[in-house]
Amino acid sequence: MRDLVAETRLHTSDLIAPLFVREGIDAPEPIGSLPGVVQHTVESLVTEVRELADLGVRSVMLFGVPAHKDAVGSGASDPDGIVQVALRELRSSLGDRVVLMADLCVDEYTDHGHCGIVRPDGSVDNDRTLDIYCAAALAQAAAGAHVVAPSGMMDGQVGAIRSALDSAGHDTTAMLAYSAKYASALYGPFRDAVDVTIADGGDRRGYQQDPRNARESLVEVAADIEQGADMVMVKPALAYLDVISAVRASVDLPLAAYHVSGEYAMVHAAAERGWIDGDAVMLEHLTSIRRAGADVILSYATRWFAEGAGGLR
Repeated sequence: MRDLVAETRLHTSDLIAPLFVREGIDAPEPIGSLPGVVQHTVESLVTEVRELADLGVRSVMLFGVPAHKDAVGSGASDPDGIVQVALRELRSSLGDRVVLMADLCVDEYTDHGHCGIVRPDGSVDNDRTLDIYCAAALAQAAAGAHVVAPSGMMDGQVGAIRSALDSAGHDTTAMLAYSAKYASALYGPFRDAVDVTIADGGDRRGYQQDPRNARESLVEVAADIEQGADMVMVKPALAYLDVISAVRASVDLPLAAYHVSGEYAMVHAAAERGWIDGDAVMLEHLTSIRRAGADVILSYATRWFAEGAGGLR
């Protein structure tokens, strides 16, 4: 009876799997702070995405880990950069069976760990960074990305990328904007996954949102929609359920939420100590994000759920 009248339902097709692909390795490498998650080779990535598709997962988000990093993150826009190579292989192997999303930022590719070009004083140059984002978007679209996902939180990034894509004939490439991305303390395991350390003990508070603010997120979302975003995102998810709910009430576009690495890892850490039922808590977390208003959820628990966790209800 409870299941019959449940208000919120979570399906495998609601989930997007974030996946890491690393240049220069011969076999998948486990990520210690993200149990069950690995840095893939291109070959193992193709296998993983095919298996996810067989399980009913409809979309993946790719993050690249290059062998070489530099001050401007040139690997993000290199046609032979690791994500572009992976996108071409996935499109060749799977066609349109899975929606291929590519994270569009340069922090994984810069030697300083910031999301753009850094000035001598250590701040990020917003306007110069937009040119890098546009080049990366064009490279991803040409390699086969169905969706580009700008995550750097630079002012004007959505409009600049949309204009660049349209001018190059990629007008059907969609955009998922990380519109309300907070300067959160919950990204630690992700930074392990992409080998990122912010130089000189710095942080990203100059361009990511203040966790104390909620109304600001609505301004950011509205700006991205006006500039041409097809979908918008709130990140992180669990600590910002109020923001997800507020965005859902204010917009009609598809809304994504990112169940981030720290949120995922904490469940595993507590479960390993026997303090919680990890499976039940993970399902409760994902359901709460859906209940708050997210249409789709990026989560490292996607495969776990697709393999049958929904039956825990």
